[in-house]
Amino acid sequence: MNGPETTGASRATLETKVPPPVWWLLAATAMWALDRWLPVQRLDAGLARPLLAVLAGAVALVGSALVGEAMLRFVRARTTVHPLHPEHASRLVVAGTYRYTRNPMYLGLLMLLAAWALWLGSLSVWLVLPLFVFVLTRLQIVPEERALAAKFGEDYHAYCGAVRRWLGRRAAR
Repeated sequence: MNGPETTGASRATLETKVPPPVWWLLAATAMWALDRWLPVQRLDAGLARPLLAVLAGAVALVGSALVGEAMLRFVRARTTVHPLHPEHASRLVVAGTYRYTRNPMYLGLLMLLAAWALWLGSLSVWLVLPLFVFVLTRLQIVPEERALAAKFGEDYHAYCGAVRRWLGRRAAR
């Protein structure tokens, strides 16, 4: 499993206590604030603006499709999509986009932030994306992984061995 084990004391903090869409909204708001008050190097001047708008739309569309497809897989599998209670999962979903990322919903949220960054048009907003990845990984994904490993055991470990946390399949061993 990826990530270090944590102690019981650290689990009592913010792990699986804040829904990922709230983290997304906080990140999007921070990006807006950076663009408004600390813009660094505008990228959207002149002819670049329409190109960035089209690119932002395309990235947003792909991100939305990832989230939607992943949620549909959970609904079809009749397992919970509730991110605050991963221990309630009834099935391990490994089909569709889950063949290429263990977290397509979170990858989709990241892509929506990237689309927002393109739309805003300054370099400073891109600083928020790695922070979003760190927070979501530490406070949501790692606790989910612990819960899924406890519930699904070797099946989940084999899945983790085949598919990366954020994106990509691992080479067969």
